[in-house]
Amino acid sequence: MAKVQAPVSKNELLEVTIEDLTHEGAGVAKIEGYALFIPKALPGERAKIKVVKVNKGYGFAKLIEVLEKSEDRVDETPCPIFDQCGGCQLQHLSYAGQLKQKQKQVRNVLERIGHIHNITVHSTLGMGDPWRYRNKAQVPFAQREGGLVAGFYQERSHEIIDMNSCLIQHEENDKVVQVVKDVAKKIGVRAYDEKKHSGILRHVVARYGVNTGQLMVVLVTRSRDLENKQKIVEEICKKLPNVTAIVQNVNTKRTNVIFGEETKVLWGEEYIYDTIGNVKFAISARSFYQVNPEQTKVLYDKALEYAELTGSETVIDAYCGIGTISLFLAQKAKQVYGVEIVPEAISDAKRNAQLNKMENVDFAVGEAEKVIPWWYAQGIRADVIVVDPPRKGCDEALLDTIIKMKPERVVYVSCNPATLARDLRILEDGGFKTVEVQPVDMFPHTNHVEVVAKLQLL
Repeated sequence: MAKVQAPVSKNELLEVTIEDLTHEGAGVAKIEGYALFIPKALPGERAKIKVVKVNKGYGFAKLIEVLEKSEDRVDETPCPIFDQCGGCQLQHLSYAGQLKQKQKQVRNVLERIGHIHNITVHSTLGMGDPWRYRNKAQVPFAQREGGLVAGFYQERSHEIIDMNSCLIQHEENDKVVQVVKDVAKKIGVRAYDEKKHSGILRHVVARYGVNTGQLMVVLVTRSRDLENKQKIVEEICKKLPNVTAIVQNVNTKRTNVIFGEETKVLWGEEYIYDTIGNVKFAISARSFYQVNPEQTKVLYDKALEYAELTGSETVIDAYCGIGTISLFLAQKAKQVYGVEIVPEAISDAKRNAQLNKMENVDFAVGEAEKVIPWWYAQGIRADVIVVDPPRKGCDEALLDTIIKMKPERVVYVSCNPATLARDLRILEDGGFKTVEVQPVDMFPHTNHVEVVAKLQLL
């Protein structure tokens, strides 16, 4: 096998200038065109680095010393486990710097992957207070010599860092994790061991209705049998007086997927409720619901603005989930049709429509790329199509359907700028023009950015 030819070698010490950030938040330096990725380094910095891995086209290095600092560098990050935990990647970058970087990332990806130039990419819409924003925590347990621990995984590993507080979680979620940890230790519930597939308690999931104050505790267990169930419930209720639902989810499989198929209420309600703007939502243990409700409203308001609804339009919401965007659109549209492949999500969507007494919304279970052509054959013509796909982007068949249907506008909500850029290129080649793009910071201190794009039929 030919030896990898690179202008650097493993363990070499170098002085470099950081030119950019990757979408994962690592600094990028180039040696004779060869890219080195350096976690915790920031654009504009001069740094001393040590090469740790050399691949054919790129390598990885460790930051040894910052010689010239970026004005956006935060010297003392507020989280004590930031250097170990993989949850946040950008706490060392000022919040203003994060917003600028996310705008730049979106613009670069649109140009590089989508070949879309000279369009307005607005400044990223950020939060006034970018901390304590997550309304949902999913925390794994492990058994150690000193007893049970709960926390987040160390970056690129399955080692759990014991944690008492997370600065991007709502304080109520922190309380839940701490209480469940204390109760499990007191009663003697053993944590799940993924190597041996033994023990009981796999995860605790906390869900908090930020605008209603309602709290759900979900215990994810390896087996249906949960010893001292009644005692566990009593202790949780005693320590969390605002809890409205305690639920057990059973996951018997050897997997790192959190939830199993079976969910049962141990105490209280099956749902908690929350609101986004004027719309109320019922949230079950496994419902998909945006984790940052404050920024979700910002995101959906922008989608509604881009849809330009006057009250006479028919709108299709592909990948509608539990109906969050559909119900926002239904406030201004004549009729909204939502489609989603997950049957439980459509059940939630229908319940949410009833909850809000909205009768101008219809939901269907199925693949958008199959259901939407069927609707089209039934004579349903969409003036506006809204898509909010998973990270992999839209199915090609759905994009073909949109191009054939020729709606006046397409509003594309994306959690992955790379697949957004790819899909916008296809829609542009099919007769649409990207008018403007708005990044929204749904996940401060992480490398993720949401984007809303407005497309017009030419």
